[in-house]
Amino acid sequence: MKIFNLSKMGDMKSVFFIQKQIIKHENAKFLAVRRVTQDNFGKRTAGVDKISLLTPDERLELVKSIKIDRHSDKILRVTIPKANGSVKNLGIPTIRDRAKQCLVKFALEPQYEALFEPNSYGFRPGRSANDTRKAIVKCLQRKPKYILNADIKRCFDNIDHSKLLEKPETFPLLKEQISA
Repeated sequence: MKIFNLSKMGDMKSVFFIQKQIIKHENAKFLAVRRVTQDNFGKRTAGVDKISLLTPDERLELVKSIKIDRHSDKILRVTIPKANGSVKNLGIPTIRDRAKQCLVKFALEPQYEALFEPNSYGFRPGRSANDTRKAIVKCLQRKPKYILNADIKRCFDNIDHSKLLEKPETFPLLKEQISA
Protein backbone atom coordinates (compact mmCIF):
# COMPACT_ATOMS: atom_id res chain seq x y z
CA MET A 1 0.00 0.00 0.00
CA LYS A 2 2.90 2.35 0.70
CA ILE A 3 4.25 1.96 -2.83
CA PHE A 4 0.75 2.41 -4.27
CA ASN A 5 0.08 5.60 -2.27
CA LEU A 6 3.55 7.09 -2.82
CA SER A 7 3.27 6.37 -6.54
CA LYS A 8 -0.12 8.14 -6.64
CA MET A 9 1.54 11.16 -4.98
CA GLY A 10 4.49 11.04 -7.40
CA ASP A 11 7.11 10.48 -4.66
CA MET A 12 9.28 8.19 -6.77
CA LYS A 13 12.36 8.51 -4.55
CA SER A 14 10.41 6.87 -1.71
CA VAL A 15 8.87 4.31 -4.07
CA PHE A 16 12.33 3.23 -5.25
CA PHE A 17 13.59 3.06 -1.65
CA ILE A 18 10.79 0.65 -0.66
CA GLN A 19 11.20 -1.38 -3.86
CA LYS A 20 14.89 -1.85 -3.01
CA GLN A 21 13.89 -3.10 0.43
CA ILE A 22 11.37 -5.55 -1.05
CA ILE A 23 13.79 -7.20 -3.48
CA LYS A 24 16.28 -7.79 -0.64
CA HIS A 25 13.79 -8.88 2.05
CA GLU A 26 13.92 -12.54 3.04
CA ASN A 27 10.13 -12.77 3.55
CA ALA A 28 9.51 -11.49 0.01
CA LYS A 29 11.95 -14.11 -1.28
CA PHE A 30 10.14 -16.85 0.66
CA LEU A 31 6.83 -15.73 -0.80
CA ALA A 32 8.28 -15.56 -4.33
CA VAL A 33 9.64 -19.11 -4.03
CA ARG A 34 6.31 -20.34 -2.70
CA ARG A 35 4.43 -18.72 -5.57
CA VAL A 36 6.58 -20.29 -8.27
CA THR A 37 7.14 -23.71 -6.70
CA GLN A 38 3.85 -24.42 -4.92
CA ASP A 39 1.05 -22.02 -5.94
CA ASN A 40 1.65 -21.56 -9.68
CA PHE A 41 -0.17 -23.82 -12.17
CA GLY A 42 3.02 -24.08 -14.27
CA LYS A 43 5.12 -25.16 -11.30
CA ARG A 44 5.85 -28.58 -12.83
CA THR A 45 7.22 -27.15 -16.07
CA ALA A 46 11.00 -27.45 -16.04
CA GLY A 47 13.32 -24.96 -17.72
CA VAL A 48 16.86 -25.68 -18.90
CA ASP A 49 17.73 -26.54 -15.29
CA LYS A 50 15.36 -29.57 -15.59
CA ILE A 51 14.02 -28.74 -12.10
CA SER A 52 10.28 -28.84 -11.58
CA LEU A 53 9.73 -30.18 -8.06
CA LEU A 54 11.63 -28.99 -5.00
CA THR A 55 11.84 -30.43 -1.51
CA PRO A 56 11.40 -28.04 1.43
CA ASP A 57 15.20 -27.96 1.89
CA GLU A 58 15.70 -27.15 -1.81
CA ARG A 59 13.15 -24.35 -1.56
CA LEU A 60 15.08 -22.93 1.40
CA GLU A 61 18.30 -23.07 -0.63
CA LEU A 62 16.53 -21.31 -3.50
CA VAL A 63 15.43 -18.52 -1.15
CA LYS A 64 19.04 -18.08 -0.03
CA SER A 65 20.33 -17.99 -3.62
CA ILE A 66 17.88 -15.46 -5.06
CA LYS A 67 19.51 -12.13 -5.75
CA ILE A 68 18.49 -9.38 -8.14
CA ASP A 69 21.84 -9.20 -9.90
CA ARG A 70 21.26 -8.12 -13.52
CA HIS A 71 21.62 -11.75 -14.70
CA SER A 72 19.28 -14.47 -15.86
CA ASP A 73 19.66 -18.12 -16.75
CA LYS A 74 19.19 -19.50 -20.26
CA ILE A 75 15.60 -19.99 -21.34
CA LEU A 76 14.23 -23.29 -22.65
CA ARG A 77 12.59 -22.64 -26.04
CA VAL A 78 9.55 -24.80 -26.77
CA THR A 79 7.25 -24.85 -29.80
CA ILE A 80 3.65 -25.88 -29.20
CA PRO A 81 1.34 -26.73 -32.14
CA LYS A 82 -2.00 -24.89 -32.14
CA ALA A 83 -5.37 -26.20 -33.35
CA ASN A 84 -5.33 -23.96 -36.44
CA GLY A 85 -2.04 -25.47 -37.66
CA SER A 86 0.21 -22.63 -36.54
CA VAL A 87 2.67 -22.86 -33.67
CA LYS A 88 3.16 -21.00 -30.43
CA ASN A 89 6.72 -20.33 -29.30
CA LEU A 90 7.31 -20.34 -25.57
CA GLY A 91 10.32 -19.47 -23.46
CA ILE A 92 10.41 -21.38 -20.17
CA PRO A 93 12.65 -19.83 -17.50
CA THR A 94 14.39 -21.74 -14.74
CA ILE A 95 12.84 -21.95 -11.27
CA ARG A 96 15.40 -19.42 -9.98
CA ASP A 97 14.53 -16.93 -12.73
CA ARG A 98 10.81 -17.38 -12.10
CA ALA A 99 11.39 -16.57 -8.43
CA LYS A 100 13.44 -13.49 -9.39
CA GLN A 101 10.68 -12.39 -11.78
CA CYS A 102 8.12 -12.82 -9.02
CA LEU A 103 10.26 -10.71 -6.67
CA VAL A 104 10.49 -7.95 -9.29
CA LYS A 105 6.71 -8.18 -9.74
CA PHE A 106 6.19 -7.68 -5.99
CA ALA A 107 8.22 -4.46 -6.21
CA LEU A 108 6.74 -3.04 -9.42
CA GLU A 109 3.08 -4.10 -9.40
CA PRO A 110 1.82 -1.64 -6.75
CA GLN A 111 3.61 1.24 -8.50
CA TYR A 112 1.82 0.55 -11.77
CA GLU A 113 -1.52 -0.38 -10.23
CA ALA A 114 -1.62 3.21 -8.95
CA LEU A 115 -1.37 4.48 -12.54
CA PHE A 116 -3.89 2.22 -14.29
CA GLU A 117 -7.42 3.32 -15.05
CA PRO A 118 -10.02 2.00 -12.60
CA ASN A 119 -12.08 0.62 -15.51
CA SER A 120 -9.16 -1.40 -16.90
CA TYR A 121 -9.56 -5.15 -16.31
CA GLY A 122 -7.11 -7.02 -18.56
CA PHE A 123 -4.30 -8.90 -16.81
CA ARG A 124 -4.85 -7.10 -13.50
CA PRO A 125 -4.50 -8.70 -10.07
CA GLY A 126 -7.80 -9.49 -8.42
CA ARG A 127 -9.80 -8.83 -11.60
CA SER A 128 -11.47 -11.32 -13.89
CA ALA A 129 -13.53 -11.55 -17.06
CA ASN A 130 -16.59 -11.76 -14.82
CA ASP A 131 -15.66 -8.42 -13.22
CA THR A 132 -15.45 -6.94 -16.71
CA ARG A 133 -18.90 -8.28 -17.59
CA LYS A 134 -20.42 -6.83 -14.41
CA ALA A 135 -18.86 -3.42 -15.07
CA ILE A 136 -20.20 -3.37 -18.63
CA VAL A 137 -23.71 -4.33 -17.50
CA LYS A 138 -23.66 -1.65 -14.79
CA CYS A 139 -22.47 0.97 -17.28
CA LEU A 140 -25.10 0.02 -19.87
CA GLN A 141 -27.89 0.23 -17.30
CA ARG A 142 -27.15 3.94 -16.88
CA LYS A 143 -26.97 4.90 -20.55
CA PRO A 144 -26.60 3.01 -23.84
CA LYS A 145 -23.06 3.07 -25.17
CA TYR A 146 -20.87 1.47 -27.80
CA ILE A 147 -18.63 -1.38 -26.71
CA LEU A 148 -15.46 -2.25 -28.55
CA ASN A 149 -13.89 -5.63 -27.91
CA ALA A 150 -10.55 -5.79 -29.71
CA ASP A 151 -7.93 -8.48 -29.89
CA ILE A 152 -4.81 -7.58 -31.81
CA LYS A 153 -3.67 -10.69 -33.65
CA ARG A 154 -0.20 -11.82 -32.57
CA CYS A 155 0.23 -8.59 -30.61
CA PHE A 156 2.86 -9.90 -28.19
CA ASP A 157 4.83 -11.47 -31.04
CA ASN A 158 5.23 -8.08 -32.69
CA ILE A 159 5.98 -5.74 -29.79
CA ASP A 160 9.30 -3.93 -30.11
CA HIS A 161 11.08 -5.21 -26.99
CA SER A 162 13.69 -2.43 -27.01
CA LYS A 163 10.90 0.17 -26.82
CA LEU A 164 9.11 -1.87 -24.17
CA LEU A 165 12.25 -2.04 -22.02
CA GLU A 166 12.45 1.78 -22.03
CA LYS A 167 9.06 2.03 -20.30
CA PRO A 168 9.61 0.90 -16.69
CA GLU A 169 10.15 3.87 -14.40
CA THR A 170 12.37 2.36 -11.76
CA PHE A 171 15.95 2.35 -10.53
CA PRO A 172 18.76 0.98 -12.77
CA LEU A 173 19.24 -2.40 -11.03
CA LEU A 174 15.59 -3.33 -11.54
CA LYS A 175 15.61 -2.08 -15.15
CA GLU A 176 18.70 -4.17 -15.88
CA GLN A 177 17.16 -7.25 -14.22
CA ILE A 178 14.03 -6.87 -16.34
CA SER A 179 16.19 -6.55 -19.45
CA ALA A 180 18.15 -9.69 -18.50
